[in-house]
Amino acid sequence: MTTNFDIAQRRLRSQLLIQPMFEKSEDVVSWLGAVQAQDYGAAKWALGLRSQQGTTDDDIEQAFNDGAILRTHVMRPTWHFVSPADIRWLLMLTAPRVHAVNAYGYRELELDAATCTQCNDVLVKALQGGKQLTRPELASALEQAGIAMDDLQRMTYVLMQAELEGVICSRARRGKQFTYALLDERAPQARMLDRDEALAELTKRYFTSHGPATLQDFAWWSGLTMAEVRAGIALATSQLVCEVVDDRTYWFSPSPLQDAEQTAHLLPNFDEYTVGYKDRSAVIDASHIQHFDVRGNV
Repeated sequence: MTTNFDIAQRRLRSQLLIQPMFEKSEDVVSWLGAVQAQDYGAAKWALGLRSQQGTTDDDIEQAFNDGAILRTHVMRPTWHFVSPADIRWLLMLTAPRVHAVNAYGYRELELDAATCTQCNDVLVKALQGGKQLTRPELASALEQAGIAMDDLQRMTYVLMQAELEGVICSRARRGKQFTYALLDERAPQARMLDRDEALAELTKRYFTSHGPATLQDFAWWSGLTMAEVRAGIALATSQLVCEVVDDRTYWFSPSPLQDAEQTAHLLPNFDEYTVGYKDRSAVIDASHIQHFDVRGNV
């Protein structure tokens, strides 16, 4: 591996854009670790591109409605698709960093720890017993409990912190509206790992599914600090290899690279092939970089 072209080719393989390995979209989510999903339709498209031929939009929608794929705030902060088996240990690792990013918003919206606890208690009471409620329905429950929700931004932060705290997550859509459920009821079999196990797992998962990538890329994608990223690579280094290209060290899985046919891949907005990296120079030609925003979107 000596050029940006080699890096781009390996990423096509690791991201399953060529030679997809999985029939089910939920297995694609697990492979990637997390898939940016604030644009729900685009995120489903991204999964479809990476699933074996025959997977339809209806298949992915059904996996979401069945809870085989969850959508929640877990990194950066924005919504991501995650596996129900992984959601607890992912939140343990990443939620503190997202809370730190959100701290100014919490203060501006007068969401101190006591208020957030009160909000979460109301959400639990409203949702327990397998209920699924929309955002307006949850806002109404909070208002009835005496918690002001007239500011739309305040409701956004209330729901986000509840997701980060592992109180709520996605449930099936009701028409075009998203609904929420209790995470304990939606993902009762979610795994818990200790911190080192979780850090090693996320590090291995990222560089296997997104590599070749740098430590800075991983820090951007995960929201973890560089100290945490270096600790992660130390824990997972036996399962990865690294090479230096243009004075940058790239980590990836030691699988052989096979030549790929020339193919046009019609990527959706916020696709992991672009947003999964801080440095996108390997996949975006310098002459076109002005057409992309900081997240790699046109």
